[in-house]
Amino acid sequence: MDPATHATPTTPPAAMVGRRLLSVLYDLFAVFPLWLVTAIPFVLLDIAISGDVRHNIGPFSALQWLLWLCCWLVTGLYATLSWRRGGQTLGMRAWRLRVVGNDGTSPSIGALWKRYAIGTLSLLAAGIGFWWAWFDKARLSPHDRLSGTRLVRVPKKTG
Repeated sequence: MDPATHATPTTPPAAMVGRRLLSVLYDLFAVFPLWLVTAIPFVLLDIAISGDVRHNIGPFSALQWLLWLCCWLVTGLYATLSWRRGGQTLGMRAWRLRVVGNDGTSPSIGALWKRYAIGTLSLLAAGIGFWWAWFDKARLSPHDRLSGTRLVRVPKKTG
């Protein structure tokens, strides 16, 4: 039986789309300060180049594209290291979600980066991959399937 498509009695239930999106929104509170810190050297470099403190980094300039790439990488480090360390980002802890491999074990760092990259493309395409999970029988998104990972709900702790 393929664990990616069929749940067994011991398999935790797949995460619902609403919880996925809310955890992404919650994670913005952790990622936004990282973006601000990442931007500081770029702003200082731009001030040094232009000689004007009131000057902004030019839209669609090489410096701005490099800044966006660095912010994407910093966000990826936050996500993949959080997933690798405990299977959860801050937002996922709040919504009781966990990333696991299709076999239920901790995924490799390569699989997690693949998940992050495909998930990014999904978000850029108006979140189509997240919405796709509504129609998938196993509630898996394309980034779940293509990376060999799944997002599962963590049961409430009792007692």
